Amino acid sequence: DDRAGIGRSGNLGHMPVAADRVDYFKSVAVEAGRQLEDAPPDTVIRWAVDTFGDGFCITASMADAVLIDIASRVADDINVIFLDTGYHFPETLATRDRVAKRYQVRLHTILPRQTVAEQDATFGPKLHDRDPDACCSLRKVEPLARALGGYQAWGSGIRRDETASRRNIRVVEWDRKRSMVKVSPLAGWTQAQVDEYTIANDVEVNPLIYDGFPSIGCAPCTRRVAPGEDPRSGRWANSPKLECGLHLG
Repeated sequence: DDRAGIGRSGNLGHMPVAADRVDYFKSVAVEAGRQLEDAPPDTVIRWAVDTFGDGFCITASMADAVLIDIASRVADDINVIFLDTGYHFPETLATRDRVAKRYQVRLHTILPRQTVAEQDATFGPKLHDRDPDACCSLRKVEPLARALGGYQAWGSGIRRDETASRRNIRVVEWDRKRSMVKVSPLAGWTQAQVDEYTIANDVEVNPLIYDGFPSIGCAPCTRRVAPGEDPRSGRWANSPKLECGLHLG
């Protein structure tokens, strides 16, 4: 692992003993959530970098590089985690490669414990069709948990206007599932603001966005969306599933 310095804090000062650490970081999250609710994304990221140092990372789905673009302007060599599920569209992997070349970030590609072939041998082919929750758990949730193991805080580009399940996310909040601080600098942004920033800063964008895929996941579980449809209706279109599990709990 090349994440040198992980765990080094910014201005947290004297760290509490392990028994008190959860309560300490929880209080940090609650207070920052109040103070930064209306702050612009770059201010939120600056707070996270100043507070956690290399103990902060951001995650990227490679639908676009808006959050990465903002973060790279705030701090050089910020850690960026990308989950390569083994099922991505070629365009998604190509976007990752362009991002890695263009932005001054440390991009870490995280793999599931099993290849697709190994998973098929263990659980049978096309687990994503038969049990999409299990497939997401194996290829997204567990790899992210493993990748975040050395950090105190993680950032995501999710927004409140994307789905009903994300309507109440805070700019900074406590991630109970992982016992760490979660930062969502774009939480209050609209799609129009994302589009405006993308154009103004010539941000890298997955070309599938312009080809009928407003929300991009794994290829077997993502379809084109017709004009007027909900932007996320192309995800797990033939099942009641709405989230992969990374942002729930």
